[in-house]
Amino acid sequence: MRANFVSTLDGSAVGADGRSGSINTDADGRVFHLQRELADCVLVGAGTARAEGYRRGSTPIVVVSAHGHLPESLADGEGRAILVTCAASGRTEDDDVWVVGDDVVDLPAVVSRLRESGMPAVLAEGGPHLFHDLLEAGVVDEFALTLAPRLVGGDHLRVVAGSPLGETSGLDAEIVHLLEEDGSLLGLWRVTSP
Repeated sequence: MRANFVSTLDGSAVGADGRSGSINTDADGRVFHLQRELADCVLVGAGTARAEGYRRGSTPIVVVSAHGHLPESLADGEGRAILVTCAASGRTEDDDVWVVGDDVVDLPAVVSRLRESGMPAVLAEGGPHLFHDLLEAGVVDEFALTLAPRLVGGDHLRVVAGSPLGETSGLDAEIVHLLEEDGSLLGLWRVTSP
């Protein structure tokens, strides 16, 4: 699994409008689309899918929602959208609704089911809370991060939101590559812990 995010230089995962799309750069946009083309599916939280206006496309969209609600923008259209939820949501399982976990969505089980369903190359696009939970579950292999040459100030979310990760000092990662184009830094790290 590879997670893909963009951040401003001052650490914000979103622009003033509360969307990551407003801080994207041309270089980041090209990498974003290339990663989607190479992925078997895109994994995203329902809140991010709703806020960013996700639509169905050639790459299946897998939406995680503990409440069992698929954002309206993904309700129909060309391409596949899979809703992943837990039993507590009250949803019934079918081809496009997966019930994985009792009170919360069991993320390692979701990743296993995606592999078993012929979608081993998973691209996680957020949001920050889902990314935290994926890291905490130990299912993220790589982290692609673009640093956009912008400062937005404010009190916005970072790319990882939630309780501290790791037992004492967070999680380790090793750099695979770091590229620069027009002030954007495009990096890829391999997550080496837990």
